[in-house]
Amino acid sequence: MKDIFHIKKQRYATLTSADVAERLGRTKQPDISVPEGLMSKCKRCGEMTFTKELEKNLKTCPKCDYHYTMNAEERIKATLDDGRFFEYDAGMTAVDPLKFPDYPAKVEREQNKTGMKEAVVTGEGTIGGYPVIIGIMDSTYFMGSMGSVVGEKLTRAIEAALSKRYPLIIFTASGGARMQEGIYSLMQMAKTSAALRKLHEAGGLYIAVNTYPTTGGVTASFAMLGDINLAEPGALIGFAGRRIIEQTIRQKLPDDFQTAEFLLKHGMLDMVVPRKDMRQTLSTLLELHGGVPSGE
Repeated sequence: MKDIFHIKKQRYATLTSADVAERLGRTKQPDISVPEGLMSKCKRCGEMTFTKELEKNLKTCPKCDYHYTMNAEERIKATLDDGRFFEYDAGMTAVDPLKFPDYPAKVEREQNKTGMKEAVVTGEGTIGGYPVIIGIMDSTYFMGSMGSVVGEKLTRAIEAALSKRYPLIIFTASGGARMQEGIYSLMQMAKTSAALRKLHEAGGLYIAVNTYPTTGGVTASFAMLGDINLAEPGALIGFAGRRIIEQTIRQKLPDDFQTAEFLLKHGMLDMVVPRKDMRQTLSTLLELHGGVPSGE
């Protein structure tokens, strides 16, 4: 019996996936990687969604309703009737007033990357049949920063609304004033605000729609000057950043500070509107404020 316990254990070989593939006559392992851009992962809940399905859902997560950022082209398609849009000042582009190092090269880089000339698109279209002048900021271009061109294009759009007596809608999405243009970018705050004052005095309607993110000089000017101020759920809206404020006042801020819901609760917004309801909400507001359908 003692010999039984002295029998050496048999050693087993470890096979890798490459070994298995070779023994099965395969020279390569099957490629099971997911093609880039096919799926999108939600930043809030981590849910994986087919990108095409996400686009059909207006770029909102089907599980937690997280609102992904939209570029200007996507916003136009989601907001205006049949995506029909007549653009203003399409060729307007930035110059380099302060001779800021590498600024012209950065402008060219952003234009090539996004296919846009600047961080805002302006023009006219219809929503629910009601004609509107619309401005749409795009955070993919220089983080939607406001320089001289952004201020000029928006001012011209405001003046068009005044001249045509059309309602004005601006979708904001910005990191604030563009540092490469210094005081010229800060002047756009006063410029757009003065133009909006004229529109207000003439009885025009201005609806501001704050989207993620709306910060800095944009928040401190036209983003908060609407006759009606709307926002998308979860949108970051504020002037200075959370860290700067906490260091200044030496207090911990609430977790939901500078969110659309926080601002609604404290009276700085009139409504928080989910993206799927935005077009209908805007159409209803236009009707309530005496809008006349196009062609009538």
